Amino acid sequence: MATLEIESEDVLRLIMQYLKEHNLSASLAQLQAESNVCLDTVENLDNLTSDINHGRWESVLPQISGLALPLNTLIALYEQVVIELLEMKEGELARDMLRTAEPFAQLKVENPERFLKLEHWVKRACSGRTSVDPRDLYAAGSSREKRRAEVADAILAESSVVPPSRLLALLGHSLKWLRLQGQLPPKGSGGKYDLFKGAARVRRRDEEEKPPKRLAGQIKFGKESRPESSKFSPDGLSLVSGGADGFIELYDPDSCRLRKDLDYQANDELMMHDAAVLCEAFSKDGELLATGSADGKVKIWKVISGQCTRRFESAHSKGVTSIAFSHDNSQVLTASFDSTVRIHGLKSGRSLREFRGHGSFVNSACFTTDGTKVVSGAADGEVKIWDIKSLECLVTLKPRQAALKAQSEGSGLGNVGNMSLAGMEASVHTVMQMPGSSEHILIGTRSMTIYLISCQGSVVKSYALDSGLDKSVWSDMSCACASPRGKWVYGGSEGGNVFCFSTEEECLKHTINTGTGEVMGISHHPHRNIVATFGKDGILKLWRP
Repeated sequence: MATLEIESEDVLRLIMQYLKEHNLSASLAQLQAESNVCLDTVENLDNLTSDINHGRWESVLPQISGLALPLNTLIALYEQVVIELLEMKEGELARDMLRTAEPFAQLKVENPERFLKLEHWVKRACSGRTSVDPRDLYAAGSSREKRRAEVADAILAESSVVPPSRLLALLGHSLKWLRLQGQLPPKGSGGKYDLFKGAARVRRRDEEEKPPKRLAGQIKFGKESRPESSKFSPDGLSLVSGGADGFIELYDPDSCRLRKDLDYQANDELMMHDAAVLCEAFSKDGELLATGSADGKVKIWKVISGQCTRRFESAHSKGVTSIAFSHDNSQVLTASFDSTVRIHGLKSGRSLREFRGHGSFVNSACFTTDGTKVVSGAADGEVKIWDIKSLECLVTLKPRQAALKAQSEGSGLGNVGNMSLAGMEASVHTVMQMPGSSEHILIGTRSMTIYLISCQGSVVKSYALDSGLDKSVWSDMSCACASPRGKWVYGGSEGGNVFCFSTEEECLKHTINTGTGEVMGISHHPHRNIVATFGKDGILKLWRP
């Protein structure tokens, strides 16, 4: 049998994680100094990204202190902090950082011209005689937001998140058990196994985003068990399906087979509801799965064991159409056919907040990135933005009407699309935070147009079927999603097509014929170019470039 190789640095990191979790900071610092190995993880990539994009540097710097970042990335980060201090007229703080931060000492040696330019700005700011023009601080074509996004991308490329207590977990299980669970390479495969991260199949970096064009796999269900909902797990290792028969199953998206490494699925002890499962959502760490059913019930499951840890028997009086975890995983947001949106507490097991005001079925809802608002969309075409604390409806809009208004006011908005082909105000089927933007929400309507709105309720972009498109493929879109970094927007249609829109070019670039009749649901893999679709034919299909 081939030898399984484990890096000594991974063993050190397991010990470091244990020290950190038990607040043994002095021991952790000493071990890192002596071994010259960094823990090299962050607790939450989403929070880190949000902190960088919002310029919360007092939170960012402690988070990256344990990362082994390349010098260029460190310099770009600290340079942006100094620039923003200068923008805020904090010249003294900028000067202190320029003098004491280690990356600037290396910048002075590696690129003296760049360092002197920074030093010149700082001196001007500290002199009090002349002010620094913020426009001088950024190169042509750049801006504060673009620089923050570049810094975030560079840091995220070098960052990772690992499950807690890895050392104790590994000591508690034998290698034989891990191999049977599918978490170790099979016998005879050889190669290196990343013991610290605990998942050989997890990719370190996201793939460059490209639209799918070919069928790569499919999962067939019976007529009574066809999918009513489907989502990828945050690590991308599972594709969950919620069935019309109430069963919840996790599949391997590579093999399209049921994950038998999960004991409860291997023993046919599946998670289930008493009615069709209409929606599901994973917690940010992927440990929990929330599901909502047609009888108004919500259940919270532990993914590793299949155990139901919390039930909301009366989450809604009618079917639950949408579900999402809060950013700290302590609450779930639900929407329903009963025209309400609610927030439920996982610790208390009670409904904490209710948002009333929609006049029709609420098909979808999401939290905004900052966690202060809820956005919901209903079958009558209305989108509402709510304040979580006051429960007040801050904005009500119908996307197409708002787009027409913005266009008439000279916003530069392109094709705003038509009403539904039935001649009615288009029902809203999808509401989701737009990846890569903390300020924008993607709104999918049962029409030939998908909209991007701001958190203040204005339409900023639209993605519509072009009039030059062959009319034989024209049909209203019934579901929508976006790629993980927001470069592509996908709309599944009643006619069985998936329309792939480039957000950079703001136009339709590719069309996939799924051959399934109406596309009822669509989901994108969190790290790879895989799109999952399903329809009434009971087949869950996976598409790749």
